[in-house]
Amino acid sequence: MLSQLINRTIVAREFQVYPVIMGGMILTQESPNSMLRKLPAVNSILISEPGQIMVEEYGHELVVEALNIVLDKCRQNLLAGLICEPNSASIAQEAANYLSNYFTPRLKRVINATGIILHTNLGRAVLSEKAQSALRVSAASYTNLEYDLATGRRGSRHSLVEHLLVRLTGAESAMVVNNNAAAVLLVMHTLAAGREAIVSRGELVEIGGSFRIPEVLRLGEVKLMEVGTTNRTHLADYQNAIGANTALLLKVHTSNYRIVGFSKTVDRRALKELAMSYNLPLVEDLGSGSLLDLTNLGLQEETPVAKVIAQGADVVTFSGDKLLGGPQAGIIVGKKVFLDAMKGNHLTRALRPDKFTLAALEATLREYLQPREVMKEIPAYQMLSRSLEELDDVAQRMAKDLAVIAGIDSCEVVETRGEMGAGSLPGQDLISKGVALKITGLPLQQMEVALRNLLVPIVGYIEDERLILDARTLLPGDEELIIDGFNTIFKGVKK
Repeated sequence: MLSQLINRTIVAREFQVYPVIMGGMILTQESPNSMLRKLPAVNSILISEPGQIMVEEYGHELVVEALNIVLDKCRQNLLAGLICEPNSASIAQEAANYLSNYFTPRLKRVINATGIILHTNLGRAVLSEKAQSALRVSAASYTNLEYDLATGRRGSRHSLVEHLLVRLTGAESAMVVNNNAAAVLLVMHTLAAGREAIVSRGELVEIGGSFRIPEVLRLGEVKLMEVGTTNRTHLADYQNAIGANTALLLKVHTSNYRIVGFSKTVDRRALKELAMSYNLPLVEDLGSGSLLDLTNLGLQEETPVAKVIAQGADVVTFSGDKLLGGPQAGIIVGKKVFLDAMKGNHLTRALRPDKFTLAALEATLREYLQPREVMKEIPAYQMLSRSLEELDDVAQRMAKDLAVIAGIDSCEVVETRGEMGAGSLPGQDLISKGVALKITGLPLQQMEVALRNLLVPIVGYIEDERLILDARTLLPGDEELIIDGFNTIFKGVKK
């Protein structure tokens, strides 16, 4: 019975049906043909009062489309043995529901209870309050995006954040494009189009969405020269591959995996010496790219961008929405001579960021001018630095409130293991606390669907036949929304 109640609640969000349930079967009270003949015509609904109200709000064309969809669905239900009320009022109401859903934003707030801080499918980094404020200002007013206020002439959008990136990384110059794949593409096309780039086989990674480094290089019109083996690459491998058509040496962070055991990579400083001896630039794609020393948080080392620059990389690319904790962006820092060439590349216009990205990125970068404030101000680092005691308190409060909801059979606080996500800190588990729920009589997959169909969807995960809600990735206010969500799902269910 509980499963039927949840199923009917889910179905009602898409299209309401009115079943008569007997002995676990859904039956009709009349023959399908008889019910089909009672379905009203579209025009008769349009001239009714509900129809006229819908036309006034949504327009004639959309209302006709909605009515036809609802009537078709009703016919299908009748032929399948379901019934729906074949009168104008009920059909009009279903059309109104359809139109209301149609005009509901597809991009909506979601509660992340997965324990994955930078969850790619859920939008990665949550922005700081200052970044959010900067977005609101940019959205509500004109800005000096490409207007030099000092001279009154046209300016460059690259200058808006370049000074901050130069200061924070120690690079000579910097620029921003719309994501890190675009950054790698622009670097390759500018510095090596029609020539060769040498890279270790162990660094030919595939990133999210099946995008692969070799394909990005191919789009940049660069010939890939693979050296070494998957697990071991030596300096001599690079040296033996250098020829007259070599344009650069490329080092790529493996991001979403690590090679352990019998493995070897070439140290950045040794690779730089080799590049210099042949007058070649050393380019490094960091993927995530951190501005902080994360070992202070007890995490594995991720070489900060400034250290990568100091150790000799001529050009470095990294993401804005991963370990930086800002908006989606591809950041390029390095030698001025190379960056100037990239800024003059015609691809730059196609890959450039908009005012919203630059506004949020500038606000995020300013947080790093006071590194001690980053843990307090940038949500990704707030979550990363939360203590087990704090997480346990959150989980205990949720467990107490969830345990009294009819329909939830058991609820306990458990230790969980989350991760940074988005290919950042691969292999690094984040010990956390969460709530494990058991619900008898309802398949967990159906419970997941019900949670996703809430006004504010809740995304957790299933483990050991329990639904897990991890506390680490919850934002202020999420606890209350989780309780409200479960109360909504189990409304009408008695203990």
